[in-house]
Amino acid sequence: MDELIDILTPEGKSTGKTALKSEAHKNGWFHATVHVWLYTKDEKILLQKRAMTKKVFPGLWDISVAGHIAAGETILASAKREVFEEIGLELQEEDFKKIGTRIHQVSHKNGIIDNEFHHVFIAELKIPVEKLKIQIEEVDDIQLFELSVLTSTKNLENVLLPRFHDYYVTVYDKIIDHLK
Repeated sequence: MDELIDILTPEGKSTGKTALKSEAHKNGWFHATVHVWLYTKDEKILLQKRAMTKKVFPGLWDISVAGHIAAGETILASAKREVFEEIGLELQEEDFKKIGTRIHQVSHKNGIIDNEFHHVFIAELKIPVEKLKIQIEEVDDIQLFELSVLTSTKNLENVLLPRFHDYYVTVYDKIIDHLK
């Protein structure tokens, strides 16, 4: 889905300009996204299997929920919206714990240039996975994995991406801190 997003400077500041997501990806313009990692008290992590129709990493078991921040939308409003849209879970703003912002710069073989600021959150999943409702346009499946999957991406196939191992370890560490 092509949506209107705010264009940022390489330092993450607003330019005051908006563009379609497809334009930003074509031209490599910086923009903001949210990553929401949902974990359980018994040290599980919810991963989603990206729909095969996705332009980037189709079929990959990936972040619980992720998406672009719409033009004029606040970061937290975007996180809430994306969680509800992709898996049908309604969370409150206080459920989200921001653990950082990371710069992500990747050029994909299909021509998409991802220059993004990922606003990264963790939140506790308090209901059974079976009660979640996936958005079939975005998500093929959801599943709980052992939390330690975040630290072992180098040994897995089609579950997360080994090149972002350090990022996943940081998420793992923050979740473990919250579970203490």
